[in-house]
Amino acid sequence: MFCQHQPPCPTSDAPDREAARAVAHHPEQGWSLLCNGVLLFEDTGELLPDGRIVEPHRPSTAMQTAGGRSR
Repeated sequence: MFCQHQPPCPTSDAPDREAARAVAHHPEQGWSLLCNGVLLFEDTGELLPDGRIVEPHRPSTAMQTAGGRSR
């Protein structure tokens, strides 16, 4: 897949690959296809175009509290 956006979206191997635009979004199934070929799952896991799997990486509960401070 080649991104046609200007400026171009991050590639599938870039650290910010999740910032690419969604070209297909299926919230009822829990996934989106990004224009860089990454399948992004609602649990934050990813399937990269080359078949590699990125485990879910949600922030911990402590990081989600106000100001990022644990209580």
